[in-house]
Amino acid sequence: MAGPIHPRLLKRAKATRWFLIATVIVGIATALLLIAQARLIADWVTTAFATKTFPAGWQQAALLLALVFAGRAVLAWLNSWLAHRSAAAVKSTLRRDVLAARLATPVGAVSSSSLMRTVTAGLDALDGYFSKYLPQLGLALTVPLLVGGTILLTDWQSAIIIAFTLPLIPIFMALIGWTTEKATRHSFGVADRLAKHFGDLIAGLPTLQAFARARAQRRGVELNEGQYREATMKTLYISFLSAFALELLASLSVAVVAVTVGFRLVYGHVDFPTALFVLILAPEAFLPVRQVGVHFHDSADGIAAADAAFEVIDAASTHTGTAPVPAGGLRFDDVSYTYPGAQVEAVSGLSLAVEPGEVVAMSGHSGGGKSTALAMAMGFLAPSTGRVLVGDTDLAGVDVAAWRREVAWVAQDPGMLNGTVGDNVALGHPGAGAADIERALRDAGADFGPEKPVGDDGEGLSAGERRRVALARALVRIRLGGARLLILDEPTAGLDADTEARVIDAVRATGAGALIVSHRPAVLAAADRIVEVSGVTA
Repeated sequence: MAGPIHPRLLKRAKATRWFLIATVIVGIATALLLIAQARLIADWVTTAFATKTFPAGWQQAALLLALVFAGRAVLAWLNSWLAHRSAAAVKSTLRRDVLAARLATPVGAVSSSSLMRTVTAGLDALDGYFSKYLPQLGLALTVPLLVGGTILLTDWQSAIIIAFTLPLIPIFMALIGWTTEKATRHSFGVADRLAKHFGDLIAGLPTLQAFARARAQRRGVELNEGQYREATMKTLYISFLSAFALELLASLSVAVVAVTVGFRLVYGHVDFPTALFVLILAPEAFLPVRQVGVHFHDSADGIAAADAAFEVIDAASTHTGTAPVPAGGLRFDDVSYTYPGAQVEAVSGLSLAVEPGEVVAMSGHSGGGKSTALAMAMGFLAPSTGRVLVGDTDLAGVDVAAWRREVAWVAQDPGMLNGTVGDNVALGHPGAGAADIERALRDAGADFGPEKPVGDDGEGLSAGERRRVALARALVRIRLGGARLLILDEPTAGLDADTEARVIDAVRATGAGALIVSHRPAVLAAADRIVEVSGVTA
């Protein structure tokens, strides 16, 4: 976070700007009430000491003082109410933006576990930023200025002391803030690593159980937990230490004002009402600035999560083309791609063409960039160099949503919805009938009917059965939905040889172009062309 206000939150979330304006207005009103409170107390107390009895009109003074206290309570409630509404609006905005970014670019370096943690508990920590830090920042921008100006008009010597000592608090706060931000980022990273590790363990638990390696992973989880505990305790240590340092500095600054006012009062250089008025107001000038440093720690976790959310948003596909989808096939023209921050090209110098009716297979070693190439064909990623063309038009200038409507996509791990097999196949085209679904399942090599139940995330289906359902869905999309290109990522993995041959025939019979990633000899033999794909070290 550069500066006291996160620039991205201020720029992207409109609720942040309105909330800052509201906090400044509330801060001005609070400062005026503080000055009125100090004036009432100073005049009432000094008059009572001078007359040695309750002064005339004390009832009115008490009533005014009660109204001031009530006004400050209302302002505090208003600040809290605005803070929670603004925090809810900003979190909702960021979550929608992150979801849109993920849908626009479902491939990338951010794991599902990291994404889940960021948009749930991570962004929830922004409550501290809005409910504590920003309101206090609004008070720090207004109260010291107005209170200090009032003290200057009343006792310029005390105002000079405050003017010299008050800036020390922001200076120390900035130094401590850098350390806090670094520690918080480290803690957030450790927690993110723990979430990834735990998510991977849950996903791979059946395999670990099958090979009797589940208990062996306990030590790794314990190590990650220990690292997270140490990082959290370090952050808390810095928080408490910085709070103590700011409290000590503010207390010493107020003490300097009090001592000088006391000596001047003894020697008659200042009158009692003025001295008491200054002593009541002086701590109020330091308090908001001091509290900003204290509440900065409440915002640090939320800011770290917001930065993680912005990384996902910034990494999203930026296709802005509006041109209609032209006729013709798909072509890669010397395409390369490097993931942000990576030192290795995921795809290097790839050139291929898929004409209507052709079956083109991509082969290569694992991690060579085949899935990345498919993501560029879908418009999820934009090439670092080279062009992806549809017909003779650069895909960057084409309406990518319209292009995806003409593509049938089968991933390595296809998504499934709770319902039946038929429900999932029908997702390929809303108008698919029972006969269309049964035919597609038969052509995809399925030995089960459309009535078979499917649980969340494909529960109840084996990996091979999920691929059969996804392939049937793609066939329905082409036959009924008008898609003209199949993009298949290992579509026949887990299938026997006879089923594999039937699937390849069904793909070719659609008449659509097909871009297939596969290592299977039967698929490679049936393809019209085979293209080797590999990344290279930079």
